[in-house]
Amino acid sequence: MKIALDVMGGDHAPQNNIGGVKLALEALPDLEKLYLVGTPGIVEAELERQGISSPKIELVASTQVVDMADNGLAVVRGKKDSSMSVAARLVKDHECQAVVSAGHTGAAVTAGTLIIGRLPGVDFPGIASPMPNEHGTCYLIDAGANPDAKPNHLVQYAIMGSVYTRHLHGREKPIVGLMNIGEEEGKGHELARESAVLLREAPIHFRGNVEGHDIFETPLDVIVCDGFTGNVVLKTAEATAKVVFKWVKAEMGAGSPLLKAWKGLGGAIVRPYLRKVKDKGSYDTYGGSPLLGIKGVLIIAHGSSSPLAIMNAIRVAGESISHKVNPHIEAAIQQYTATLSNQA
Repeated sequence: MKIALDVMGGDHAPQNNIGGVKLALEALPDLEKLYLVGTPGIVEAELERQGISSPKIELVASTQVVDMADNGLAVVRGKKDSSMSVAARLVKDHECQAVVSAGHTGAAVTAGTLIIGRLPGVDFPGIASPMPNEHGTCYLIDAGANPDAKPNHLVQYAIMGSVYTRHLHGREKPIVGLMNIGEEEGKGHELARESAVLLREAPIHFRGNVEGHDIFETPLDVIVCDGFTGNVVLKTAEATAKVVFKWVKAEMGAGSPLLKAWKGLGGAIVRPYLRKVKDKGSYDTYGGSPLLGIKGVLIIAHGSSSPLAIMNAIRVAGESISHKVNPHIEAAIQQYTATLSNQA
């Protein structure tokens, strides 16, 4: 598999991105070629600083860097030599099969949509963000690509998300829920009500309306919503997880010296279990979120990604390639479109 990495994207670029390259070279033997896209002098200096050299690495020069204040569409049109745009063109030109970026999400979505292009029959790509669940991993789609989604977009998200979880996680009959303010039929705004009608008729295993708590408690594989709702849910969940661990740490360090000593002993016992819980909900573990519905593979990593997160994002990209997710999505969308045409 051949993958391009946007070296200049992210809060800790290029250090953490190159650190992720080092881990990927050690942990991913199926990695055939890793294209490092960025400012040559900066990339080369960081590779040397971290002592990385491999025939699997190829540097691809870019002269522009995306700023977080940039508009996604403006980046693709005005910064055509940005690391994100150059990486996307590598996929478009079939030089590689996937892009990984921890940079500007809007620029990544726009580059994926306009440069790489949509799969036939897909109206708008969606970000499938993995969420920890008591029963496994649940994918929230869309997590921010399409804030003004229409009912047919949500149906396509449900189909694409089902295909993704079936082939990457072996879910024979992925269960799909529709994010809403209540489980009862007829709940929610117009988008939710109209989407529910279409989802019941779609070739998926639709559970019905679900609420926020269902993300973590209910056996679900895919939850669909518009990108505005999904992004708010995702960022709220991330912030909640961080502050809960902060509160726990603060409480364990509070109190009298004797109590602190007791808590220190208890902390030594509890700490490994807390770390496991933290890892379960960390983007370091999941790596990144795929933009489903485009002709190549694009993994959007968190802006604050550590080297481990970057490595796992590269891993997820490779899994999407090896499991042939896109051909399966294309076939499922075309089959659904043909069914609608026959019904008309």
